[in-house]
Amino acid sequence: MTGQNNLLKFWLSIFSLFCFGVSIIYAAETLDLTERGPEEEELKTESVQVMIEGVEGEELKNVRAALVIPTGLVSDGKVDRLWLERFRRQIPEKVTKALEPFGYYESRVEVSREVVDEIFRIFVTVDSGKPVRVRSVKIEVQGPGANERFLMKMAATFPLNQGERLRHQKYEEAKGNLKTQAFNLGYLDAEFSTHTIHVFRVEKSADIELILNTGPRYYFGDVSMVGAPQYPEKFLKRFLEFHPGEVFSYPKIFQTQLNFNNSDRFQEVILIPEREATHELRIPIQIKLEPSKPKRLRAGIGYSTDSGLGFTATYQDLNFYRWGHELDAEINLSERHQTLVSRYVWPSSKDLNSYTSLKLAIDHEETKTYESRSISVQPEYTRGLGRGKIGSLYFQVLLEDFTVGYTEGRSRLFMPGLRFSQRRYDSLTRPQKGYHYTLEVRGTHQFLGSDTSFLQFLLNGDMIIPLPIGFSLLLRGQGAATLQSDPLQDLPATLRLFAGGDRSVRGYAYKSQGPQDASGKVVGGKHLLVGSVELERTLWKSLGVAAFYDVGNAFNTFKAFDPVHGVGLGVRLYTPVGPIRLDLARQVGVKDPDFRIHLTVGFGL
Repeated sequence: MTGQNNLLKFWLSIFSLFCFGVSIIYAAETLDLTERGPEEEELKTESVQVMIEGVEGEELKNVRAALVIPTGLVSDGKVDRLWLERFRRQIPEKVTKALEPFGYYESRVEVSREVVDEIFRIFVTVDSGKPVRVRSVKIEVQGPGANERFLMKMAATFPLNQGERLRHQKYEEAKGNLKTQAFNLGYLDAEFSTHTIHVFRVEKSADIELILNTGPRYYFGDVSMVGAPQYPEKFLKRFLEFHPGEVFSYPKIFQTQLNFNNSDRFQEVILIPEREATHELRIPIQIKLEPSKPKRLRAGIGYSTDSGLGFTATYQDLNFYRWGHELDAEINLSERHQTLVSRYVWPSSKDLNSYTSLKLAIDHEETKTYESRSISVQPEYTRGLGRGKIGSLYFQVLLEDFTVGYTEGRSRLFMPGLRFSQRRYDSLTRPQKGYHYTLEVRGTHQFLGSDTSFLQFLLNGDMIIPLPIGFSLLLRGQGAATLQSDPLQDLPATLRLFAGGDRSVRGYAYKSQGPQDASGKVVGGKHLLVGSVELERTLWKSLGVAAFYDVGNAFNTFKAFDPVHGVGLGVRLYTPVGPIRLDLARQVGVKDPDFRIHLTVGFGL
């Protein structure tokens, strides 16, 4: 029952903070924290002011744009009165033209003027009148693509219907989308043989007629690549989003160029559809490549509260033995964590996001709760599954010496694992919305030659939700469960579960929270549940502030689940290499709460 109460408290805490964030946003909106627009400021400072009444929304914006004070009408604080009078006489016509795209063809405009303290005020009162409404709509697709499902659907769902107000912008957008869709389906000669709007002012009605002739359908022809003889052709073809004989598509051309650019192997990539060389509706594609240097050595300095000041050096060879294979080695030296990792990657010739890798790692970590020294070898097969989804199957051989509390141990594991992840963000440097999650299951048994048997499930993820007036909501969660018949002492330190740290419950030291032994030393647990809610407010393009609440802990049974809490404030500085986060966190619900600063900066964020 106690475990259920603790879980209830956990979710109630998350819900309470969410409600608190919503209340802050509501209060900010009530206090009108939105920035004043430039037009409002101009009305207070210019010698000529234009006051508009009778229209609102998009119509008002268009009228304002039409009535912008001409440059030169006011010079050195003096108003050219003859020019002002000419501008005043033009206002009715300008307003009428500005409202026609919204279906108002018979607008009535009254203009008056007054002078107060040498400020000329022009009052414009608009009566839009009754709008022109659509009487009939005729949308047709003709030619070889007349039966294309997507084109037929777009024609059938044209956004201007009978009885609706005539909106020229909606018409032009729908017209452009229909033609673009035809291009994307390979009909590169698509043109409108008829595109008319007949407006009947007296009847306040309009007839729309739009006929698209698709012309023939084009296909991809042969692909030739020049400028990169050091890479095997089979390797280069994996970057293609299309194959000869497929329907021609400009989006696939752009995605192919993006694939080459994102590989970090080429300084310049140019794709040229050679339409003049088209034969039997097949368009040859020439790809010009300028490779960058495949061998790189990079070094950097970073800092995080969890690991302390650190130095990183990375060596890469992106074209090992001119096979297109990748060899890299990385050394990380920080105050509490030192690693040496080397990896060899065989890319798949069929899929850009699929590859086979072999990784060797030597690791030493010393935290507040344990010290670990390990060496591991891990072959892994990774497969791209589309739309940001990646699946991996691996087999890890791990040898680890560890000290947890007063207990020392040595572990030998032969551990298979399966991992699935998906990442969808609108930006990698400063995402405004999106999500990421990883699901993993790993385990071993003594019949594989391991010292112990267990099965472990892990889940972690985060989500960014945009909110009004510059706010965003960041949700983060971690969960894990371990099934083990052997004593916990047989599980190596790196596979036990702890809470606390920059990416866990802030306010507590890295991996300092979890079940304790009889002497009061934290020794880690079999299960983990951690959640975080963070409300961030953008101040400038590269700066933001945040308020957060973290809760969770590691535990062995739900009955013994005793979550720890942390709240705080933070500053976010966004740079091209990633964010710099500075947080001040305070422990909650303890007898003598401490404050803790969490800082992450530089590489490895």
